[in-house]
Amino acid sequence: MQVRTDSASSPAPRKPQVPRHVAIIMDGNGRWARKRGLPRLAGHKVGVERIQKVLETLGPRGVEYVTLFAFSTENWNRPSEEVQGIMALLHEALERQTKSLHEKNVRVVHLGKVDRLSPDLREGVAHAQRLTIHNTGITLNVAFDYGGRDEILEAVRRIIREGVLPEVVDEALFSRYLYTAHSPDPDLIIRTGGELRISNFLLWQSAYSEYYHTPTLWPDLDAAELERALEAFGRRQRRFGTVAKEE
Repeated sequence: MQVRTDSASSPAPRKPQVPRHVAIIMDGNGRWARKRGLPRLAGHKVGVERIQKVLETLGPRGVEYVTLFAFSTENWNRPSEEVQGIMALLHEALERQTKSLHEKNVRVVHLGKVDRLSPDLREGVAHAQRLTIHNTGITLNVAFDYGGRDEILEAVRRIIREGVLPEVVDEALFSRYLYTAHSPDPDLIIRTGGELRISNFLLWQSAYSEYYHTPTLWPDLDAAELERALEAFGRRQRRFGTVAKEE
């Protein structure tokens, strides 16, 4: 019996999936600096510079949304010198990078609270969002003074304040009250630095996200490691609670 090996009898290879939305927990700035005998803030500074390179890698692959976990609601408990340094770095990054991001057609959106930020920093955040609001390229969500539980509680408070009837509250409506109302839920969440925690990040939105953990520290995250994350995502079967389809 002869077995046919021509293309007519072979199923077409499955096209790799490309995540529409990639979220990243940026971990490892402090360890990166410590390994080099540098102050922690030096790691944060290099980490800020990594952002545009990440966008330059993910954008051409077809990723439409990137969410970066830059500063959590719990990070305020860090030493005051480090917190002040991070705030200064964010302000500097907004001043230096907003124009460049705008020219690259990137839309910038802030996720989180602004009431604890300085007036100058609040204005910098608002300016970046105003300037890029109509851009149609990749959307960069920057989660700064962000916490997943806090986001959910704030959504509940807004629903109550607006007098929404309980019987009309469903998942779709609730999602519209979250900071990420303009974005689809993340398909892929990457955590750098080797940790295995969710860390209060996108708790509602990540219900069916795929996770990729890498020991690579955030300042060292390069195109090669991002490609490995995308390739790993492409090999997975996303079931969303259903039974996997037969190949």
